[in-house]
Amino acid sequence: MRHEKNNSQHHINVKQPKKSYRYNFLKNSILLLCISLISACSQPPQSADDRKHIHFLYNFSTNSLDPHVDSSYVPLRAGITETLVRLDEENLTVSPWLAESWEGDDGEHWTIKLRENITFHNGNIMDAEAVKASLERALHENIAIQNALKIKSIEAEDYTLHITTKEPFPEFISELVNPNVSIIDVTEEDFINQPVGTGPFVLKSFTPGSKLELERYHDYWDGASNLDGVTFSFNEDANARTLALQSGQVDIVYRPATESLETLQAKDSIKVESTATFRVHQMTMNMDRESLKDVNVRRAVDALINRQKIVDSILLGYAEPATGPFLPSLPFAPKYEQQPSGADIAIQYLNKAGYSLVDGKMQKDGEPLTLTLLTYSARADLPLIAQVFQSDAKQIGIDVEIRQIDTPEEYMASNRDWDLATYSNLTAPRGDAGYYLNATYHPTGALNFSRTEQPELTAIIEKLNQTVSQEERALLAEQAADYVHENVLNSYVLHPSTIVAYDANKVKNWVTTRSEYYMITNQLDVN
Repeated sequence: MRHEKNNSQHHINVKQPKKSYRYNFLKNSILLLCISLISACSQPPQSADDRKHIHFLYNFSTNSLDPHVDSSYVPLRAGITETLVRLDEENLTVSPWLAESWEGDDGEHWTIKLRENITFHNGNIMDAEAVKASLERALHENIAIQNALKIKSIEAEDYTLHITTKEPFPEFISELVNPNVSIIDVTEEDFINQPVGTGPFVLKSFTPGSKLELERYHDYWDGASNLDGVTFSFNEDANARTLALQSGQVDIVYRPATESLETLQAKDSIKVESTATFRVHQMTMNMDRESLKDVNVRRAVDALINRQKIVDSILLGYAEPATGPFLPSLPFAPKYEQQPSGADIAIQYLNKAGYSLVDGKMQKDGEPLTLTLLTYSARADLPLIAQVFQSDAKQIGIDVEIRQIDTPEEYMASNRDWDLATYSNLTAPRGDAGYYLNATYHPTGALNFSRTEQPELTAIIEKLNQTVSQEERALLAEQAADYVHENVLNSYVLHPSTIVAYDANKVKNWVTTRSEYYMITNQLDVN
C-alpha cells in the first residue's frame, strides 16, 4: 500500500511548483524517518536465543590467562591470541599467521615481515614495535622461552622485525609456534585477567578456574566470525563433562569420559571424533632418587608397564602402545625392536640391581623397594594407569604409593619427594623432534623433570639444534630417541587419541587438531 500511495503523490507533485515539490518531498522524508526510528526503537533487543553462541567445555582449568607463562595455553585455544606462525598439521611444516614471511639463510640473522592492517582488540595497531615489546616480555617472564628461542637481539622497523639469535639455530621459526610466544598488546597491564590479543574473539570476562566469556571481534584481520560469542569453560571431571553434553548444557566437550563413548555414539544428535595427535603418556622418572639411578631398576619399571592392557582396558582402544616419545608414523621416529616385558623380566632386572624377593617384599640390603608415584585427575586415564602399575608392582613385592597432585609441572619442578609420575606431553607440536628433546632432555629444558643430564645426549641435541638438513635432523632425532630408549631415561606408555564430542545438529566447522592448539577459530559456526 505504501508503494501505491507514493506513486500517486509523485504524479500530483509533478504539476506543482518546484518549491512546493521540495517542501513536500522533505516533509514526507522526515515523516518516513520518524516512522522508521519509532519502529526501530519499538523492536525488542536481541534475545539470548537469537545470538549465535557456542559453549565449549575443556578438561583443564586455569587461574591465569597470561599467555607468556600460562601452561594451559587457554588464550590461544580460546581464540584471544595468535602467534607469528602456526603449524600446518597436514604437511608438518610452519605456515604464516601474524607474520607474512621470513628469511634467515644463516640460521642466525632473521628478517620477519609482519602482516599489515592488523589491530589488537583495543584498536591499537600491531606493528613491529608492538610485536617486539610482546616478544621481549615473553623472554623476560619465561626462562623456558629464553632457552627455546635463544634470542640475542630484536630490532623493529615499521612492519619488519630483525632478530639475531645467540647461535645458528635453523629451527628458530618453528619455535615461534609456541603459544607462550603469543603476541599481545603489552601497553595493557592486566595480563592475568585481561590479555589483549589479535584473535577472532575478545575476552569479555574471566572467572578463574571456571570460565571465559568471549565475543566476536568485528575487525578481525582474517574475517570476523559468524558467532556472536563463545563460552569457554573448564571441568576436570570427565564424567561431568560427558553429562554436560548429554543434558545440553554445553555444545562441545573436549575429552569426554572414555567409557561413555559408546553411549554418545549411539545418539544421532552427538558426533564423536577421535584423532591421533602428537601426544604421549609417559612414566617420568626422578633421576635424583637413589634407586632410579640404577638403569636396571628403570628397566624393571619399564618392563612392568603392561601397555596393551592399558590401551584396551583404560583407553578402550583409543590409543596405541608407545615405545618412544614420537608417533611411529613421524619421519624422525626410530623403529624399535620388540622387548620382552612382564613381571618375570622385571624381577630379572631387579636381581641385576641387587634386589631379591624376601617374605613377599622386593628388597636390597634389608631395605624394601618402595616408590612414590605422582598422578593428576585432569587427564582421567592417568590415575587409572597409575593404579594398574601399582597393582602389577605389588605382585612382585614393590609397594607403590599413589599421590594425587593438581599442577604436575609446578610440583615436579619444585619438589623431589617422588620417584615416578604419570605425565602427558605433546612431543611434536611444531612438527619436529627438536621441541620435545630440548624441553625434556637438555639440562636447561623446561620439562626436564627427571633432572636428566647426560653429556652424550646433550651433544646430540645441540648438534640437532644447529642442523638445517631435514634428513640429517631426522637421523639425529633418531639417535637421541634411541639413547633415551636404551638408558630408559623415561618410560613411554601410549599415544592417546584426542576425543571430542559435540552437538552435531548445532555445531558447524569444528576441527579436532593434532597439535591441540587451535580450537576456537573464526571458522567455527552453528547450523
